[in-house]
Amino acid sequence: MVAEGDGALRRSGGPQPPDLLRLHEAIAGLFATQGDWRRAYQHLRSALEIARDGSLRDALTSSYNRRYLDERLYGPFTDRPPLGIALIDLDRFKSVNDTYGHLVGDRVLCRVADLLQEELPPEGFCARYGGEEFVLWLPGVDAAAAFGIVDAARRRVARHPWSELQPGLRMTISAGLAHETPGPETPLSPERQLRSADALLYAAKRAGRNKVAYRDAQTMQLITHSE
Repeated sequence: MVAEGDGALRRSGGPQPPDLLRLHEAIAGLFATQGDWRRAYQHLRSALEIARDGSLRDALTSSYNRRYLDERLYGPFTDRPPLGIALIDLDRFKSVNDTYGHLVGDRVLCRVADLLQEELPPEGFCARYGGEEFVLWLPGVDAAAAFGIVDAARRRVARHPWSELQPGLRMTISAGLAHETPGPETPLSPERQLRSADALLYAAKRAGRNKVAYRDAQTMQLITHSE
């Protein structure tokens, strides 16, 4: 489970270059041959942190990967409540690959990941869930703020100048947002929230895409864009 290192990993902006990993390992070996175990340990620890960072990042987008998300979903829960979890899907992404090719599709995924990672709360993060799906983890914000963050991300994607990447290209996202503020007898369950977000994502798709779906205390609200 990642705790104090979370912020440092996020600020790194993605996996460190493999050469830096090998450099720390080589320096550690040099200090070890000289009997300077303290400095050897410091460089081995740096190498370990770089290797761990890379193992928790998606190789294509440099966002967090499914392994990191699973650690947060199923490991010890340390975030303070409340918590919002949004499951996001790129609309009609298969047609992007079919029309423009997988290289363009990969560039779209990378750019969407960058747009999703803007304006997150201090302990929030974006993870690639698989394929063209991403998860936004939004701790410590109320339902209104969580919706504002997700809908702002939706608008950033919709308004992005995709035609600069490929003439005629347009991209939107749909999202399902599950938010919980637990009571003393109802602890947070991120796994349950992700399942709820999945169902809400399908509701947003059925409503026409380029939407955020969330459930308030009594009813489901589908929020549509107004551009």
